[in-house]
Amino acid sequence: METNVQSEDVVFQKTRELCEAIVQAPQFQSIRRQMDSFRADAEAQQQYETLSEKGRQLHQKQHQGLELAPAEISAFDAEREAFFRNPTARGFMEAQEAMHHIQEAVSQFVSKTFELGRVPSAEDLEGGSCGPGCGCGH
Repeated sequence: METNVQSEDVVFQKTRELCEAIVQAPQFQSIRRQMDSFRADAEAQQQYETLSEKGRQLHQKQHQGLELAPAEISAFDAEREAFFRNPTARGFMEAQEAMHHIQEAVSQFVSKTFELGRVPSAEDLEGGSCGPGCGCGH
């Protein structure tokens, strides 16, 4: 039992070290600045909320088998274009995507470690899916 506790402590310690490395990485610092800029921009946040809500409404309508009117699609596309013309909003979306890629890479590495029972090599991580039920599109 004590060996198990010790190994959990080591894993926890190494996980903290990984998190510290991520936070200190220049790429992560840039991501945080973009996210903070978005949080400070009420207009960009409102654009995001409005666009997200309209997107959900259109998706729900499609899911119900209803046809989308060309005017609805055009209005959504116009709002989407306006959103991406806002540099803060565009930076936020880029930051979200970059953060997602970091999370996905870490998750894939850890998942592959459990799957293989060893630290994966670069070849192990190339192509294929992350594992059963992953759904990430690899």
